[in-house]
Amino acid sequence: MHRFLSFLLRIAAPLPLRWLHAVGFVLGWAMYGMSPTYRRHLRGNLAQAGLGESATRRAAIAAAGRLVAELPALWFRPRAETIALVKSAEGVEAALAARAAGKSLLLLTPHHGCFEICAQYAAQHVPITVLYRAPKLGWLDPLMREGRAGANLRLVPADVSGVRELFRALERGEAAGFLPDQVPGLGEGEWSGFFGRPAYTMTLAARLAARPNIATFLAYARRLPGGAGYAIVVRPFPDLISGEKATDRLNRALEELVRECPDQYLWGYNRYKTPAGAASPPA
Repeated sequence: MHRFLSFLLRIAAPLPLRWLHAVGFVLGWAMYGMSPTYRRHLRGNLAQAGLGESATRRAAIAAAGRLVAELPALWFRPRAETIALVKSAEGVEAALAARAAGKSLLLLTPHHGCFEICAQYAAQHVPITVLYRAPKLGWLDPLMREGRAGANLRLVPADVSGVRELFRALERGEAAGFLPDQVPGLGEGEWSGFFGRPAYTMTLAARLAARPNIATFLAYARRLPGGAGYAIVVRPFPDLISGEKATDRLNRALEELVRECPDQYLWGYNRYKTPAGAASPPA
């Protein structure tokens, strides 16, 4: 299965991005129409964030499909061709200046826009170690690793060994990155408000961001209209407000980032689920 799917993705990789995004539009609506659970999550999460209007919902449905359909271009084109899809980059200078000042970089890329291309873009400037969670379908794992890894970009599993590698990369003065809005396992998070509702939120990102030798930034790649490419957006992590928990700070920063381009957030992700064995969220 891995070889067959790899073959298909390599065939699709050279197709123009606008074609892949057109396929993604259809795919997004197919996923929305075929899965009542996905549909419920998407509509409920948008409403929780106060973004229930139909225009945003329609755009978010299409964006979720494009997230999948653009993978051949991101994973299986020559790296230089993939990076050429980035048409602009905002805020990168601040991150590079922080590294030049001797700090390691923590790049937090939520399920927002084309987060797949962010690590590849970062690897053009600094070695980066990225935590990833292996898919439930075992045959998909080698495909993901094949497509994502590359020069200056190393993937490590989201387990104890991978976290150790992440810390080592930061100790070497390199960069590290992961999805900060992914629901962690039991004991790896705590309940914190996300758009006004308790969400089990990872403590790793919050703890790392508090370290003085680490410069933390949020990043995403906004899809440009008509398959024209991507615009990288990098934002500094906001300061902690007096009396605020570290995970509250993280979710506040994520909310601000999502509101910049709400139609490209992955609203269908089950962000408010309770991990197995975890206590129920507070009322």
